[in-house]
Amino acid sequence: MEDRATPFPELLMEEWSIFRERAGMTLEHLAEGHDWRMFEALLTLHAIADEACAGLGMALDRSDGKGCVYRARGRELLAKTGSLARIQPHFLRVLPKVRTPPNGTSLRSFSRYACVRGPSVEARWHKVPARRNGTDPRARHANLLLLPWPLRVRESDFRPLDNSVERLGKEPFGFFQFAPSEKLDLDLVSRLIVAARDEVDSVDVVLLPESAVDESEVNDLETLLERHGVTGLITGVRQRSTQPGGFPGNWVHMSISPRLEKAAPPSSSTSEQWFHIRQNKHHRWSLDEGQIYQYHLGGALHPHVRWWEAVDVPRRTLHFVELGDEITMVSLVCEDLAQIDDVGEVIRSVGPTVVVTPLLDGPQLASRWAARYASILADDPGSSVLTLTSYGMVKRSRPRGRESSPVIALWKDPVRGIREIPLEAGAQGVLLTICGDRATRRSADGRSPINNVTEHFDVAVHQVRAGSADSAPSNFESEAPAARSLELEELTILTGWAQALTEALAYAPECIGPLLSDANPGAPWRAALRIPEPSQQLSKAIRFLERAVRAVTRADGMPTLDALLNSCIENLPREQGLEKLVGRVLRSTLEQLRTRPAIEAQVTIQSKRNAEAAMGRLL
Repeated sequence: MEDRATPFPELLMEEWSIFRERAGMTLEHLAEGHDWRMFEALLTLHAIADEACAGLGMALDRSDGKGCVYRARGRELLAKTGSLARIQPHFLRVLPKVRTPPNGTSLRSFSRYACVRGPSVEARWHKVPARRNGTDPRARHANLLLLPWPLRVRESDFRPLDNSVERLGKEPFGFFQFAPSEKLDLDLVSRLIVAARDEVDSVDVVLLPESAVDESEVNDLETLLERHGVTGLITGVRQRSTQPGGFPGNWVHMSISPRLEKAAPPSSSTSEQWFHIRQNKHHRWSLDEGQIYQYHLGGALHPHVRWWEAVDVPRRTLHFVELGDEITMVSLVCEDLAQIDDVGEVIRSVGPTVVVTPLLDGPQLASRWAARYASILADDPGSSVLTLTSYGMVKRSRPRGRESSPVIALWKDPVRGIREIPLEAGAQGVLLTICGDRATRRSADGRSPINNVTEHFDVAVHQVRAGSADSAPSNFESEAPAARSLELEELTILTGWAQALTEALAYAPECIGPLLSDANPGAPWRAALRIPEPSQQLSKAIRFLERAVRAVTRADGMPTLDALLNSCIENLPREQGLEKLVGRVLRSTLEQLRTRPAIEAQVTIQSKRNAEAAMGRLL
């Protein structure tokens, strides 16, 4: 792919020749199984193409540096177009694959690095290299603070739209809005983070349910989280209608601090704007007679009318977020989890590490609908699923003859199974710790399994009760953050090139020159793929990458990975603005690569111990 003058591999040429000889064969003849040699050629070509896609999405272990330039180009193409293919996305999309089904022979199970989907769902791939500093593989865990707010939901929070009821004579329907009167309490958020940090070393991500935060409250919440050293926010956001007669929005807001560092110390100053991702809701909530009785809403919404949520439903788009600790995450809003449609098929094809679903629902019991659909994704493709609902809705859910349940969240993964997470009396939040470890990629075409993907499972749950008001930072005042040094797409492209640079440093230093040349504006490959040149700010960031490499290049012209990593660690405190962000990205990708050999060594040592123990038992 990088040198078109070299000959094609012999196996590829042989199988391609077999395919070309039989290209006139009808699909019906092929489907009846009359030509095994054609099957063999097709499966082999498919496997070769699939293996060539390894590392185009998430960076993987490499035995050498071959292909680092090709992978960097592919990552930029993915960021720009939402597809790894030269074919236009309105025909089809080629997306990275993260998790593979452990069993079965569905079409999805025949590839392990890429998948092909139709154009009905737009996909966007984001790289945000947030992780814990250092190269200790035992640090691959995350502390999630679940805030099941609003803690109280009133019947009056559900309001029918004026004059919206239609078809009164037969199966009437109307529209309602949910607007909780209980506002976001930033002081309580602050005290809960302090209480959680008394239990663990850091709060990495704060999560809230569907519609928990008004659009106007997001910036203040992020400012508060930044000052507590929190890296990420996942929350349902509600919006007021922006124009007369129009419906408001309902989405999951995912945002990540530009510090890109888990377990960061609290900050006393306001930094740059966070990186924002908006995952829209694809299906309106429909409140039928049974749910109106279940949630005791009959005084606000007549039970003999089917009430539809008055929210806008934009074009279906999925945002996959790849983090620096080898987690690929996607979020769905409530009802979207239960729909078996093209959105669900894209998720099952890509196989993200974690699916986060904020809800406005009753208790998250293992017997209810959310657990059933979470189990589908945990079984195939093996994703972990977290659902989180409002405690106020949990308390309102009192079906006739049953007591209310305090279960506000549910975690399901393929390792430890299902866990119901209650909110105990006196607590206002729950701390969930998840841990990552190596998992296996498989394919149904006979290729050997390989352990180069990460799975996450729950390891601890703690109830969080807010301390006194004195524990909150007394100097908190909302300030307007500075503008971002890079936009999210630019950060994704920069991270892709930084990953390629670390691969070249580790395995093929001779590729560094061509790689940096391809990263800079004016490289001819972009015109060939019909993607635009880097922006002025991204071009400047790439030059900072180049400068960092030159600064540690030895007299023999070969920079080393360790020298560049040490330089990043030493210079970061002195750098500012864009240069500091580039240094953080580079440090994150360097340490991520450094972590992998340590993991492999751990696996090798453990395998040796297991073998010795087994031999001892035999003797």
